[in-house]
Amino acid sequence: MNRDRKYAAQNGRGLGAWAKSAHIGTEREAAGAAWLKQKNNSTEEDLYMSLKVENLEHNMAKLTVELPAQDLEKALESSYHKNRKKINIPGFRKGKAPRFMIERMYGPEIFYNDAADELINSGLRAEVYGNEELKIVSRPQVEVTQIEKGEPFIFTAVVALKPEIELGKYKGVKVEKISTEVTEEDVDKEIENERERNARTVSVEDRPVKSGDITIIDFEGFIDGEPFEGGKGENYSLTIGSGSFIPGFEDQLIGAEINEEKEIKVTFPEDYNAEQLAGKEAVFKVIIHEIKEKELPELDDEFAEEVSEYETLSEYRDSLKEKLKEQKEKAARAQKEDKLLEAIVKDSNMDIPDAMVEEQAARMADDYANRLQLQGLTLDQYFMFTGLNMDKFIEQMKPNALKRIQTSLVIEKVTELEGFTVTDEEYEDEIKQMADEYKMSLDSFKDMLDENSRGPIEDDIKVKKAIDLIIDSAIEE
Repeated sequence: MNRDRKYAAQNGRGLGAWAKSAHIGTEREAAGAAWLKQKNNSTEEDLYMSLKVENLEHNMAKLTVELPAQDLEKALESSYHKNRKKINIPGFRKGKAPRFMIERMYGPEIFYNDAADELINSGLRAEVYGNEELKIVSRPQVEVTQIEKGEPFIFTAVVALKPEIELGKYKGVKVEKISTEVTEEDVDKEIENERERNARTVSVEDRPVKSGDITIIDFEGFIDGEPFEGGKGENYSLTIGSGSFIPGFEDQLIGAEINEEKEIKVTFPEDYNAEQLAGKEAVFKVIIHEIKEKELPELDDEFAEEVSEYETLSEYRDSLKEKLKEQKEKAARAQKEDKLLEAIVKDSNMDIPDAMVEEQAARMADDYANRLQLQGLTLDQYFMFTGLNMDKFIEQMKPNALKRIQTSLVIEKVTELEGFTVTDEEYEDEIKQMADEYKMSLDSFKDMLDENSRGPIEDDIKVKKAIDLIIDSAIEE
């Protein structure tokens, strides 16, 4: 994702089903109300829904929502129609028992759960997330405080509100100068990487294993003489020196011959992901079936022709130097951006509610799970490999989540103070760039947009302008 679009995406949008269209902002203690109309026996009756907002510490708020008894009755009737076919009443065919008979036998509470769900959802939509003054940045913690036939329905929702930010200095911020010089050593390293990518592997039969070799091995691990789960593999490809096995394992294979059986003693690290193995000594029996090594192509004009559009090695080196220069400049700008935003965050004051951080961390966890799925891996499998669980996983996300929130709030405040606007030409340029990123024609991309698309895209452009302002006004030291 484009870095600037990332900040807009992190800026509190997409709070899930509870807050699909919620805006982010701040709120003082207030009370609100909405007049609703509904048909009742072909006449219109004004119904009153009230909202009370009680500010808590750290930008949390307790919302008390009261809906009229008529709304509760309507929800109970809806619950009856939804559930009546599941309820048996002696003397009535299934689904035919009148509501008063069901309530007489089971009590009116039998319909309360579904009725409460319906009223909570409608109350949150109409009075909470539909209220432009409330800027909610977390899922609500809901508690029903009153549900009784003939009485108003009352529930509370504890939510996080977007904090105000006291913005620090954002123009002329000092930052360390980052070198973008490309040396001959940089070019040599890039060429060696290209040779590695174009290397072919050849079997070796006349020498023992050395560092860098690719070995094909069978192995089985034992602790106290007993094999352990996950400790066995056959025809496993292991590159010596890659560090992909337990520390000490690969080093002990150096010098081994083909078809030689080796006994390797190692100790699992104390912080090993599989807790049942952490800190324990193990013995692995290993057989080496094959040794391979990489054979690098000759470094000459022919190599340059094969891996590039250039005919000579000299031309290829020059093109690599130019490419590396562009990469370093781009990386330096990104690093400069991060350091500047970090400095501005440090110089600013904002009280971020824990619930807001938890919400962001949960969204980041969902994004990570989606990326894993694209690689054919489930989150459960990932947890099995890493020894994590969902709680630990989200806890790990929280420091990054807090940083993202702080950064987004800073950028949003800069755009607000600077009063950035977006011209039609800037908007068109942006959607052209987005179409290119998604490898779509401009017309096809435009067909995907609707009347609600322009706002978020304009937000992305304003974010870019804010970041450009911060970077371009910075003082390099």
